[in-house]
Amino acid sequence: MSNKKKLFVIDGSSYFYRAFYAIKGLSTSTGMPTNAIFGFVNMISKILKERRPDYIVMVFDSKEPSFRKDIFGDYKANRPDMPGELAVQIPYIKDITNAFNIYTLEKSSYEADDIIGTVVSKVDSKDIETTIVTGDKDLMQLVGDDVFVYDGMKDKLYGVDGVKEKFGVPPQNIVDILALAGDTSDNIPGVKGIGDKTAVNLIKDYGSIEDIYSNIDRVKSESVRRKLIDGRDFAFLSKRLTELDKNTPIDFNIEQFKRKSPDIDRLSSIYRQLEFRKLLNDLPQSVPLISEMLPDKEYKLILNEVDLDSLIEDIHSAEVLSINLETTSVEPMFAEIVGISFSFAEGKAAYIPIQHSYIGVPKQLVFDTVIQKIKPVLEDVRIKKMGHNVKYAWIILKRKGVTINNVCFDTMLAAYLLDPSSGSYGLNMLASSCLNYRATAYEDVIGRGKKHISFADVNVETAKAYSCEYVDIVYRLTGILSKKLEEGGLINILDEIEMPLIPVLVELEMSGVKIDTTFLHTLSATFAKRLDGIKTAIYEMSGCEFNIDSPKQLQDVLYNKLKLSRGRKIKTGYSTDVAALEKLAEEHKLPAKVLEYRSIVKLKNTYIDALPLLINPTTGRIHTTYNQSATATGRLSSSNPNLQNIPVRTDEGKLIRKAFISDDGNILVSADYSQIELRILAHISNDTLFVDAFRKGMDIHKITAAEIFGIDENLVTDEMRQKTKAINFGIIYGISAHGLTIQLGIDYSTAQAYIDSYLRKYSGVKDYMDNIPEEVREKGFVTTLMGRKRYIPDINSKNPTIRGAAERAAINTPIQGTAADLMKKAMINVHRRITAEGLKSKVILQVHDELVIDAPEGEINTVETLLIEEMEGVYELKVPLTISIHKGKNWAEME
Repeated sequence: MSNKKKLFVIDGSSYFYRAFYAIKGLSTSTGMPTNAIFGFVNMISKILKERRPDYIVMVFDSKEPSFRKDIFGDYKANRPDMPGELAVQIPYIKDITNAFNIYTLEKSSYEADDIIGTVVSKVDSKDIETTIVTGDKDLMQLVGDDVFVYDGMKDKLYGVDGVKEKFGVPPQNIVDILALAGDTSDNIPGVKGIGDKTAVNLIKDYGSIEDIYSNIDRVKSESVRRKLIDGRDFAFLSKRLTELDKNTPIDFNIEQFKRKSPDIDRLSSIYRQLEFRKLLNDLPQSVPLISEMLPDKEYKLILNEVDLDSLIEDIHSAEVLSINLETTSVEPMFAEIVGISFSFAEGKAAYIPIQHSYIGVPKQLVFDTVIQKIKPVLEDVRIKKMGHNVKYAWIILKRKGVTINNVCFDTMLAAYLLDPSSGSYGLNMLASSCLNYRATAYEDVIGRGKKHISFADVNVETAKAYSCEYVDIVYRLTGILSKKLEEGGLINILDEIEMPLIPVLVELEMSGVKIDTTFLHTLSATFAKRLDGIKTAIYEMSGCEFNIDSPKQLQDVLYNKLKLSRGRKIKTGYSTDVAALEKLAEEHKLPAKVLEYRSIVKLKNTYIDALPLLINPTTGRIHTTYNQSATATGRLSSSNPNLQNIPVRTDEGKLIRKAFISDDGNILVSADYSQIELRILAHISNDTLFVDAFRKGMDIHKITAAEIFGIDENLVTDEMRQKTKAINFGIIYGISAHGLTIQLGIDYSTAQAYIDSYLRKYSGVKDYMDNIPEEVREKGFVTTLMGRKRYIPDINSKNPTIRGAAERAAINTPIQGTAADLMKKAMINVHRRITAEGLKSKVILQVHDELVIDAPEGEINTVETLLIEEMEGVYELKVPLTISIHKGKNWAEME
């Protein structure tokens, strides 16, 4: 375990600028802008809560220009003055920093980067690990074995390897890249005509700009060599501008940076003044320093059968058991067990090392012996089991022939149900917030960056301390979180949906899906040829060859060469994102071709070429991971691969689905809920027209078109139906006239007229849309039909943009969340039926509102029947739930 203390150095100026531009329109009732302050506070809170620094210091830029302005008058000359809306927030940002009791460094005529460089150079890396919190790439040059850069907005930590991966060169060469390619954000010139890609290749070949110019005659490209010779002075000037001054005259004393408790009274006063109600409510009455020790700990290391038998006896006499595995991989289908820990009472835990492999490791119990002895305990239905992300351990143990029975609680899922919008449910965070305890971080055990080791190389005593603490915390949290779930009326969602879903997902993930690799290889070649054709067309349209993947080069072609209309200004020029290109496509054919190119590249890179690499060499199948705690509405998400993102409406997306095939002798059976969200809307809103149409089995989009356009149903055209389909589904997500304008390509007034007509005809839907936001304003949360909750604090925001988004979430969550609950219940019921009837069929995919089963041909009729019975009968709505069933040898070609 690493004994090093953690220092966090925050680039304050970088963060308040980023927060200002990232969060739009937040202000007090008097009009005082607060967006930068709000983002800044959340950044500090996140670092203190999740990263738990021992030392922390805030660094700000000086108002006065630095020495760089003296050596290059145009340094940062392209930057506009600080917006007035940001300037008025700076005093509050500094007051809040002081209220958090965070030490501040600021030096006249010195930039924050130089102060940070000086701090890093003075830290004793033998005792302290430093993390720089910034989004500024200039500071990547400081990264080393014990120095990291953390981008809080992207939640990305960069070590030496991370810098190499992102920039193509090690940290010490970042200044050389900037010296050659320049930096538009700081108006650093670089060498004219040398871009990032060329700069990286030069540095890889020669090492530094000094080495490049020492070997200038060896540069192969005559064009590049000429540019380097002509731009020599600018290259060395640019390097001077990008190198940090690590001798800033500051009074350095690491003890001044020691983390202190915040001044709650001062923070409360500031939050009230700024109308930060949620932040104010989240403040504790007092903040004691986090306890370093759990009381009454008794942690044992099990190295022989006598102690193991004694542990088994203790567990058998217990009613509840928490479990954790230490492994070799985060992927459960690849992971091997290194050790197992159990806790059977508060403060009582044991760790069984099995496959630690470092030099000098004590003799450990034989793997098979341990599995044989713990199997009866884990399969004992009398003993309740719990864990944190227990699905992970369940899959690994099942691979070893052990089934965990009576799994009753998962602390990760409990935390998720209590706050589904948080997105962060780590055990360390829960220990801090619920137990006021600073738990050992996993990275403190295995190290970071180059010093990262496998858990198998961790000392068994260190492993015991960490893993026993882990299961002890899970044990202690269970009672606390159970009480919170009961108080919030959420315990039934855990007991009846989320926990019973775990074994379903375990089997689904372990079953995996078969992939036609031959088809994918052929498809990859086809797409590559198509991309070549698109590239040729783009070059012909632009009149030159350029790197289409480079936003900088694309900007130059679009806005300088073709002189197209300049849209949204961004830090590096003018936007080339999807919205910008779609707008530009009205002026020229090139942007549409670039969009086509990007679409094909994404599909090829993300799926066609990536899927074969995800095949498990042992099973020969792809095993996607289903995430229960990733969405605010309760929907499942998937990763490795992300199945939800495979396009279903495009021909290209359908081709990718064709690669998902049945086992030999089997057929894929797909069951897809028909318009489930619209049916739920009909039920919740109790709109008579909606309910009647669904009960009669009518075409809801056609009926809606007839109502909106005031014509007979028989006169509705396909175009009319398509428009009302967009409105029907758009209403669920709170679509505006502006959104409908973009989606249908119609003018704003027509779009608004469509929506107004829709809401006049469907008065029940209008009442629902009007009433639900008001209910949420009173209660603070919204619920699904089954009782799942989502808190929406922004519903009372004074900012119309933020409030509007919250209102849309309030309207959508009961609908989408109920659909998620029904799908999960259906999955549980289908799985139970398949098991009870002894079928060989297996659920292998769940995407959106669809279940896919791989079934032997002889079981097709049985599977169809049980899918209809369980999915359509999962819940009694005022309108019928219906599914459509399709069958085929692959996921795309189904009848």
